[in-house]
Amino acid sequence: MPVTIPSPAEASGELSRIARPLRLSEEVSGDLQRRIGRGDLRPGDRLPTEKALGEAFGVSRAVVREAIARLKADGLIETRQGSGAFVVEAPKTINLRFWKGAGPELSELRDIFELRVMVECAVAALAAQRRKAIDLKAMAAHLDAMETAIETGSDGAEADDNFHIAMARATRNAYVGRLVEFLGRHFSDSRKLAWHGTRRQLAHPEEAQREHRALYAAIAQGDAEAARRCAQEHLRGTAGRLGIKLALDLDRAPTIPQSPRQR
Repeated sequence: MPVTIPSPAEASGELSRIARPLRLSEEVSGDLQRRIGRGDLRPGDRLPTEKALGEAFGVSRAVVREAIARLKADGLIETRQGSGAFVVEAPKTINLRFWKGAGPELSELRDIFELRVMVECAVAALAAQRRKAIDLKAMAAHLDAMETAIETGSDGAEADDNFHIAMARATRNAYVGRLVEFLGRHFSDSRKLAWHGTRRQLAHPEEAQREHRALYAAIAQGDAEAARRCAQEHLRGTAGRLGIKLALDLDRAPTIPQSPRQR
């Protein structure tokens, strides 16, 4: 028998109708994922029909289908021809979606920025040691694109992402580049807060741009320690402008020794 998803009234506020026009499928998949995690939906349980889920969440069947597809991609749900969707007996993949819904909570953002410090500081230091002229050219182009976005008041988040990806590629380590590209899809949402949305008045992208240029200069000079420090100052500054105070123990990262420059 399928599990019944209570209506908003029956859930006494536990499950409220989703009124946000954006990312409705993420809201639905996030709620269902939490139910699976709590054991409300157990391995082998059949989910309600698309119609029933749509009525419970107050969304269209198309939104429900997209939400189910997300859970299926995460390995939490499997569909059986003619039978419906079921909670899998054991997750097939590790889910690394950093938050559910249209935006993160402050505590989630703090954790994301701490992870960014651990990853991006190490990447910056290694990039400073291994960068080549072609890497510097790519990073400079993305810096210029961000400068243009600031001057025109447009969204420079994509150029921001590309700058960090180019920095990762400058490590000359294919796996580092792939990892940053993978994480970048998640980190990107934390970068977007510096360019648009309700927090823009606090974000000041021009300040982040000054930090980007200092980071670029350290990498161009081949100074690994300075690059690590600039990356950390950039992330601490970006977090601070969003009202997030990062822990001081993040400053005690190990120093990466210099290696011969590779041009």
